[in-house]
Amino acid sequence: MEQITKIASKLGISEEALELFGRHKAKVNPEVIKNVVKAKLILVTAVNPTPAGEGKTTTTIGLGDALNSLGKKCVIALREPSLGPIFGMKGGATGGGRAQVTPIDEINMHFTGDMHAITAANNLLCAVVDNHLFQGNELGIQHIVIRKCMDMNYRELRDAFDITAACEVMATLCLAKDEKDLRERLGKIVVAYDMSNAPLFAKQFKVVGAMAALLKDAIKPNLVQTLEGSPVFIHGGPFANIAHGCNSIIATKTAMQLGDYVATEAGFGADLGAEKFLNIKCRAAGLAPSAIVVVATVRALKFNGEGDLAKGIPNLIRHIQSMQKFGPPVIVAINKFADDTDAELAMIVKECIKLAVPAVTSTVFANGGQGGVELANMVLAAVDSGKKVTLKHTYELADPITTKIEKIVKEVYGGDGVEYESDAKFIIDAFQKHGFGNLPICMAKTPASFTDDPKKLGAPTGFKITVRDVHLSNGAGFVVIKTGKIMTMPGLPKVPNSESFE
Repeated sequence: MEQITKIASKLGISEEALELFGRHKAKVNPEVIKNVVKAKLILVTAVNPTPAGEGKTTTTIGLGDALNSLGKKCVIALREPSLGPIFGMKGGATGGGRAQVTPIDEINMHFTGDMHAITAANNLLCAVVDNHLFQGNELGIQHIVIRKCMDMNYRELRDAFDITAACEVMATLCLAKDEKDLRERLGKIVVAYDMSNAPLFAKQFKVVGAMAALLKDAIKPNLVQTLEGSPVFIHGGPFANIAHGCNSIIATKTAMQLGDYVATEAGFGADLGAEKFLNIKCRAAGLAPSAIVVVATVRALKFNGEGDLAKGIPNLIRHIQSMQKFGPPVIVAINKFADDTDAELAMIVKECIKLAVPAVTSTVFANGGQGGVELANMVLAAVDSGKKVTLKHTYELADPITTKIEKIVKEVYGGDGVEYESDAKFIIDAFQKHGFGNLPICMAKTPASFTDDPKKLGAPTGFKITVRDVHLSNGAGFVVIKTGKIMTMPGLPKVPNSESFE
């Protein structure tokens, strides 16, 4: 592992822009970097995963290493891990095998303190609102909607807490363009409603300056490296099943100022992370990917086909087709496991060829960057082809909220329509009335299925998505649509990963 100052030097980052956290981690002050955003952006997404994940982060890291091994200047941009999944079921978020970012243990636990700062800022806001109510309720609070958070899976706290990765302050920081924009967004957070059902904003509680002070370091992206010495920005960690599932705009744009190619990921399957990356993050940042890589595994497709690979491949096909609607060229990376057979891998490639989509086996877990060279060459052929790529969004911001939801369900999920429970429609009408109707939509949905039922695997048809509740994330700048039985505070499995530390 090289000193982080050497990694920074390779990118042309001056010492003035670095804040060191030991020998192998640093924060980078993006205000000091004045380069043009020039890199070609490569989005890595995946099929609906098994509970263990399908190597999307591993593939992103391996692709970056492969591009750099070919003499290209590639920077990788990833999300920060959450302690909840680390000690729960999924484990860390630093890749795997020979395609990992390092220092692994430090990144996965505490890192540079960003998660703690976000938790503190969110809970400070909650404390100030609660105190305002106690001290006389001058603003006439009738109903508080801001929720406390903590960065741990804690089932008992579901009624009052979100996990930090699902809180609005997390999403707000990740979608902010700079410190000034962050402060403005924090002030727009709707924390409560008054007696006339009008929204009350964080800025009305005189707490935004204190929140911004808590986040003054957290807003700066973190620089680390892969096992092969490729530079990696890891910054922000919103969950894709609840929030928008992408690393921060600041980290992505900083990477795009320093490299010629940037490999980044969007959480869970393409129906969640990639859809939100393209419809929410790209809109907010003014960015568009030059290519989309969909990661698939034999394991996941068999899982989606109830043990039959052929029956699971339609899941991959639907993801490919939904991504093609956005415009950038699509490439399939088959993340190879040791027990995959040549016949199984060939079957997946054959189905991709039918869709005129290039597909290749990736062995970055076992072989690092060298195991991703063929994938890297396919990506280069797509992004350097000279063909103009126009990003097409699933919906227009001017569409009514219900229309946006329906378009996502039909165009991305392959469903037939939408049903609304209890007061969901009433809440949507209220948001439209208060001027929040032009915001993007953030679907909160199970990652296991195109539907809102995690047991409906594969590529189901004839289904409708049930909207159970609706929540406004005005600071982040989107409306959260809660479907099915999605939870904003996960619980621990029967045998959590924490036992492995004993």
